[in-house]
Amino acid sequence: FYTARDAAHKKLMQLYLKGKKFPFDVKNSLIYYAGPTPNFASFGPTTSFRMDIFTPFLLKKGIFGMIGKGRRSKKVKDAIKKYKAVYFLTIGGAGAYLAKRIISSKLIAFKELGPEAIYELKVKNFPLIVGIDSKGNDIY
Repeated sequence: FYTARDAAHKKLMQLYLKGKKFPFDVKNSLIYYAGPTPNFASFGPTTSFRMDIFTPFLLKKGIFGMIGKGRRSKKVKDAIKKYKAVYFLTIGGAGAYLAKRIISSKLIAFKELGPEAIYELKVKNFPLIVGIDSKGNDIY
């Protein structure tokens, strides 16, 4: 999956508005709302509602899911249902624990954003639960 927080989402939108390609294939991708600390010592989720303004657009472009923490807006829940996506939750406050699940990482885009750059990650035994399923059922 890929990491992307607020600043990266904004840059993705700017690329789209300029008619440029995304730095990764968003089709069938999974985006984790996280910004790792240097050397991935901590890797916890950020509050998802901050990405709600961008989420329906990315779902329309083909992402199949997101990972984060917290509730989502009605607009996002409706888009998740419309595009048959899934919103996963992971453990807030356990960044060091989650960082140990990373097998490999690769910087994909926006290096200038530091920890908010987009990374492609491979993980193993990464704990997730379904927060909102593809039918719009919400754990909250």
